Amino acid sequence: MRSAFATWIAVASVVLLALVPFVAPPYYASLMIPFFGYAIALLGFNLLFGYTGLLSFGHAMFLGFGAYGAAVVAGTFGIRSFEVVLVAVVLGSMLAALPIGAVCVRNIGIFFGMLTLAFGMLFYSFLFKFYHVTGGDSGMRVPRMSILGLEFAQYNKIEFLVGPFYYYCLALLVITGLIMWRIVHSPFGLHLRAIRDNARKAEYLGVHVHRFRLAAFVISAAYGAVGGAILGFRVGLADPELVYWTQSGQLVFMAVLGGASNFLGPVVGALAYTLLQDQLQSLTQYWRFVLGAVLAIIVIGFPGGIVGLADDLRRRLTARRRARSAA
Repeated sequence: MRSAFATWIAVASVVLLALVPFVAPPYYASLMIPFFGYAIALLGFNLLFGYTGLLSFGHAMFLGFGAYGAAVVAGTFGIRSFEVVLVAVVLGSMLAALPIGAVCVRNIGIFFGMLTLAFGMLFYSFLFKFYHVTGGDSGMRVPRMSILGLEFAQYNKIEFLVGPFYYYCLALLVITGLIMWRIVHSPFGLHLRAIRDNARKAEYLGVHVHRFRLAAFVISAAYGAVGGAILGFRVGLADPELVYWTQSGQLVFMAVLGGASNFLGPVVGALAYTLLQDQLQSLTQYWRFVLGAVLAIIVIGFPGGIVGLADDLRRRLTARRRARSAA
């Protein structure tokens, strides 16, 4: 029953998102593009955090792999197909994640978090300091690309973003979401949850803990690269600030805000954060203070996040209805 309800909610959400370009101003439709990028990245991040129990403080590094990979493939090599770019950045990020993850997953808790933060800051320093290779603080230009082999030359940048590219990103979110749903509900996903709950007991049962953690790390890196490519394409620039540790903190914020214990929680958190940040920035220069207060309230009062709170309310309403019908 709960699974059916969640499926209907997910389908209704996709339909509503598909209607946004028709019912909302172009500004809000373009605002959904970074939401799609962060949502895809968070699906991978939550495989590591929510399902494996490993909290990464350097996951924005893979957003950078996606954005800079798109800049190199499309800008330097001149391959202007977004599908080719996606394949390239996914493969590149997975190859980079293998040695990084092999070192990191041998540790847990704060040690894992600090190692990922260290690798993230190393990558940020490389992007920032090697100016002749990466453009330094100016970043690298991400040129406009074709999608599905179509140029859409008749559209200007805004029309392209809120039209064809909007639905392309929505389709990517749906596809990656379905793939991740299959992953977390497969035997592989069950092994990850067993490791999260009790790694030593899982190891006694024959689970190769380090291998499964490494696999989750690599998969999460691939999702992060896809999200980073979308973010870089939207602004037309791969910026080193996308890799900075505050961006990794932002991913954690989104996951906790939506509810890391729920499959769709981080996606809801990405949407809530995107809209909340946009509104707060237009109201006050102290918007970070307000976001910090919101995070504190969520962690203390509603550890299940927005989705957990909504689920609790639904169960209470259902219990009341049953009580009334029984009376």
